[in-house]
Amino acid sequence: MRRQINGRVRHEPFDRFWLAALSGLIPRCRWRGVFPVTPGTLLAWHRRFIAAKWDHSARRAPAGRPPTRAALRKLILRLARENTRWGHRRIQGELARLGHPIAASTVWNILTAAGIDPAPRRTGPTWREFLTNQAESIIAADFFHLDTVFGRRLYALAFLEHGTRRLHISNVTAHPSREWAVQQARNVAADLNTRMEPLRFLLRDRDGKYGQSFDAVFEADGIDVIKSAP
Repeated sequence: MRRQINGRVRHEPFDRFWLAALSGLIPRCRWRGVFPVTPGTLLAWHRRFIAAKWDHSARRAPAGRPPTRAALRKLILRLARENTRWGHRRIQGELARLGHPIAASTVWNILTAAGIDPAPRRTGPTWREFLTNQAESIIAADFFHLDTVFGRRLYALAFLEHGTRRLHISNVTAHPSREWAVQQARNVAADLNTRMEPLRFLLRDRDGKYGQSFDAVFEADGIDVIKSAP
């Protein structure tokens, strides 16, 4: 009340914490008449809080990444033009053998800027054609995270059936492990039951939390595990 006398209310962090906690006690039908802030304001406070928690810009070195030497750029483009079937990772490996350590992402950016495909097509369909043709037989797995009002990061494992767009979300944990991921895979396999029969492929990335035991749950039902590119 003392702050309000001098004009617009300036909510301090402690005020925002208590308003967020009290908001759950008020029925939504009465919110507009009795509560001093809108739901959108609470969400905006939460977004700014999480963004500040993960903002590490103050720790970054001011100089940034040094530019790639012009001679090395010319060598990358030459290798790509003289070996049209080499991808950016093959070029990175050849450069390492020649004594030029460089990140694969840097090679990718140089080739893309020059209009050269960093991952030239090999035999067989493209990735998009594969996903389109095999949609009914694909299930994909991936981790995603969410942040609580206190800034605690939680993880969940999601499974998506490409054909039906049906989503299966596992339990939430703050410490995902291989054992936890395997148990979620077993739970999803039990939930799918007879719908496992048309599935032939499981798509996942190379996260270390999966492991061989995770793949074995689906391979036991005749499903091939396909790992996405690094």
